[in-house]
Amino acid sequence: MATEVRVPTLGESVSEATIGTWLKQVGDTVKVDEPLVELETDKVSIEVPSPVSGTLSEILAKDGETVEVNALLAQVTEGEGGAAAPAKAESKPEARSEAQAAKAEAPAAPAKSGSDMPAAPSAQKLMAENKIDAADVSGSGKRGQVLKGDVLDAIGKGSAPAAAPAAARPASSAEDAPREERVKMTRLRQTIARRLKEAQNTAAMLTTYNEVDMTAVMDLRKKYKDLFEKKHGVKLGFMGFFTKAVCHALKEVPGVNAELDGTDIIYKNYCHVGVAVGTDKGLVVPVVRDADQMSIAGIEQEIGRLGRAARDGELSMADMQGGTFTISNGGVYGSLMSSPILNSPQSGVLGMHKIQERPMAIGGQVVIRPMMYLALSYDHRIVDGKEAVTFLVRVKESLEDPERLVLDL
Repeated sequence: MATEVRVPTLGESVSEATIGTWLKQVGDTVKVDEPLVELETDKVSIEVPSPVSGTLSEILAKDGETVEVNALLAQVTEGEGGAAAPAKAESKPEARSEAQAAKAEAPAAPAKSGSDMPAAPSAQKLMAENKIDAADVSGSGKRGQVLKGDVLDAIGKGSAPAAAPAAARPASSAEDAPREERVKMTRLRQTIARRLKEAQNTAAMLTTYNEVDMTAVMDLRKKYKDLFEKKHGVKLGFMGFFTKAVCHALKEVPGVNAELDGTDIIYKNYCHVGVAVGTDKGLVVPVVRDADQMSIAGIEQEIGRLGRAARDGELSMADMQGGTFTISNGGVYGSLMSSPILNSPQSGVLGMHKIQERPMAIGGQVVIRPMMYLALSYDHRIVDGKEAVTFLVRVKESLEDPERLVLDL
């Protein structure tokens, strides 16, 4: 008996995904819960497991294809001795794959002539934002319907805003062309690019800077790191201190923890802090929920879990949603100074940087101190300059005098 494998629920506001990589091929034996295919969504990559043990008898969605929630991906013939099943399915898959191919090619032919199906609402919005004519986008949905993924593909291929004239695009010489490699952007990378550009186009973004003397935090960490790791099972890093300092500052300056909704400002009376993590597939921002209610140990444990999940491609949709403020640590890559871009619709993002020893004038003397530049990018539509500077100064004060974090000062 064949069991259907369908696209699972992908999370709030996510209605479609792109087929990333098939981990199994037709005829392969699979076990229950063994990953069959990797899907890429706007936020994360997820693996779809086999619902039963048996043989993968049919694949119905190709690599790179955009699929909606509950769409049929494959069929698995149940039973351990599924060797007999492929034989039965061998002629079928071929016949069906030809039908599938015909179906897939059908929308491509009339690509420029449109379809009798209106574009999906998310696709219509994206085309309007990028000034793309629906007739210039090949639809991959049912009866040639244009989906959001199709519009992203068109943008990625350069069919964006009235496709800029060829003369305006830099062209490689015939000598250089063989040494170039053209690689299609992953759905995650397309989403990162789109969201960052949207943030720049939408928010009145401004950045303010300060510097923090990391001596006190480094001394405290050095003194207690072994005891801390022995008791809590996690290393004592800098992110726990920074996240705690941010939570204290957000309570004093709530505008940095707010978002704009039309003509309303929504103030968040909780701190869900996003922590930017670099992976081989791009930047993701998992969220430490209710960080203001956690101890430094709890924050370090959760950041450790999220970091491992991000690197292993195991982040869930719940791990990625609901952030109210973001911390980005470019210092781990050696960055001395940068201006982070807002993670829309949030109104603030804090950039951490490399700790570097510098000569500082303290009490009339020049001393060498481990210093870090801090950068706060904020939405000036919500946050005034005074509030932004106050927020950054509070973070600085908490880090230069960590006892303030313990005493809630």
